[in-house]
Amino acid sequence: MSGPKNPVEEFRRVTGATMRAMSGNNELQVSFAPNQGPAGISGNDARLPLPGRHLPAADVALARGEADAIALKLKHHNPKVHMREAPKSQLARDIFQALETARVEAIGSRRMDGVRQNLNAALDEHCRQKGFVRVASQQEGSLPDVLRLLARETLTGQSVPELAKGMVDLWRGDLPQKVREDIERLGECLTSQKAYAKATRRLLADMELEASEDDFDPEDEEAENQDEPDQDNNDDQQQTKGKEQQKSDSQMELESEAAESAAAESEEVDSEKTDMEMDAETGDEKPGSPKRRNEPDLSRRNEAPYKPFSTQFDEVVDAADLCDPEELSRLRQLLDQQLTALQTVVAKLANRLQRRLLAKQNRSWNFDLEEGILDAARLPRVVVNPDLPLSYKQESDTEFRDTVVSLLIDNSGSMRGRPITVAAMTGDILARTLERCGVKVEILGFTTRMWKGGQSRESWIAAGKPGNPGRLNDLRHIIYKSADAPWRRARKNLGLMLREGILKENIDGEALLWAHNRIAVRPEQRKILMVISDGAPVDDSTLSVNPGNYLEHHLRDVIDWIETRSSVELVAIGIGHDVTRYYKRAVTLVDAEQLGGTVLEQLAALFEEDQRRGGKGKGGFAA
Repeated sequence: MSGPKNPVEEFRRVTGATMRAMSGNNELQVSFAPNQGPAGISGNDARLPLPGRHLPAADVALARGEADAIALKLKHHNPKVHMREAPKSQLARDIFQALETARVEAIGSRRMDGVRQNLNAALDEHCRQKGFVRVASQQEGSLPDVLRLLARETLTGQSVPELAKGMVDLWRGDLPQKVREDIERLGECLTSQKAYAKATRRLLADMELEASEDDFDPEDEEAENQDEPDQDNNDDQQQTKGKEQQKSDSQMELESEAAESAAAESEEVDSEKTDMEMDAETGDEKPGSPKRRNEPDLSRRNEAPYKPFSTQFDEVVDAADLCDPEELSRLRQLLDQQLTALQTVVAKLANRLQRRLLAKQNRSWNFDLEEGILDAARLPRVVVNPDLPLSYKQESDTEFRDTVVSLLIDNSGSMRGRPITVAAMTGDILARTLERCGVKVEILGFTTRMWKGGQSRESWIAAGKPGNPGRLNDLRHIIYKSADAPWRRARKNLGLMLREGILKENIDGEALLWAHNRIAVRPEQRKILMVISDGAPVDDSTLSVNPGNYLEHHLRDVIDWIETRSSVELVAIGIGHDVTRYYKRAVTLVDAEQLGGTVLEQLAALFEEDQRRGGKGKGGFAA
């Protein structure tokens, strides 16, 4: 007779079986682990937080809520439809995703009381971790989360959680009447993902977050539903095709992404060819030519030069000034929990880099000298033959140039989730490792103060909306750790990257110039600037009133000037996007989990190249 079952194992077994039944995917594999970060799914592998050994009620409710959310998404969400209907701008995409989450969870909440209770428990924990209760202004709040909670209120009839009520009320009264009506109408197309997506796009257009589209015609719903069968009426079919459908969806996503990437590259090549032809005809000097001044030339042929409409509202701020000490400590603890999962791998990589750097700083010995320190290893031969002279040795210093490394991290909304968490962990590891080797490290971040322009845009509107205003948003450049600050004093600051509301839009060109100018005046002999980003610069406010490639052209000019005219060595690491089209020295990562190892390995390669060159000039970048 078998003994009593382990309650934790029984919970894991039951939860996995429930998820497979709810999702209709019999191939779904569910794993549990403590402190592994947010729940999620990749292919047929779902990950969930593991409750404590005694199954505390709060932990169990959270795990069940996350499990139900994943199962509902597998059941009622079609990735192909989502990707086809998703808007282009980052903020609009975040809202689109948040409202889709509200849809699939509302379907489950309306049909099953137990699922509703589980989802509510997970939502309460989400609000607690994001610190919504401390939000005191719209600037600090998260608009996607606000709209998700308002949609949930409409779709399920449940009130906003108490922890987020204050944040939602900050926005509720300021939303235009048309937007509030759009939210009310979402319930009319709850079971049709295509119709719901079009209703969401109409909402975004009414918020002026994307261009208006033709209104959705209710008569088309029947045809749309033929293309997208209601998954609720095809449970048996989905159970038999769960795995194949999921693979097909993933394949379609990859093919679509590859097609978009190829189209973008083709467009870029055509644009560059046109630029070259224009240069040949007009004789204008192309940026990066030998005759350029020793400063960035940000003009481009017949285009207006890059400029900010106003710098009055820009800010350079210490991370500690953006968050109260108590919350900063909580965010740092959250980052430490994430670090534990990678501690073993990270420690090995950090130790490897440390050994490489210290080996370059070790002193070498000169032997068989007539004076110095007695060489004990040669004494036996003197004992055997007393006529031989004693041998001495002396230490000689190996040249190792004084170095400073600046890590510039993209703090845009597209980095939200795992990428920004891994970037924060990478900065933490890099600072600790290089500090032990006597190499100073600076960690910087860049974003904007507001979505959709902030006070700069308001000033532009007040001035009568003059044409070609230039950059039209308020910059926020964040100093997480200065080069002269020890890691132990700045370690808490890195947790700020995990705070909801910090990540907004990204204007890379000006951020790159700011980081370059900070490191360029440092006294160290060698200066390395490393950029971590996940794509091209995006600021909806600026791009809505300037040419579509306005920010990208400026970024290219800044990069070109640094690479050709500055003594600062510029390297870049792209997460999920190819940055080699911008930077000469660059590496592109498919998965954010590769970031820490790649940064450490590439830095080691840079130091090795410097040693081979004898500490002179610039070198290549190991890809």
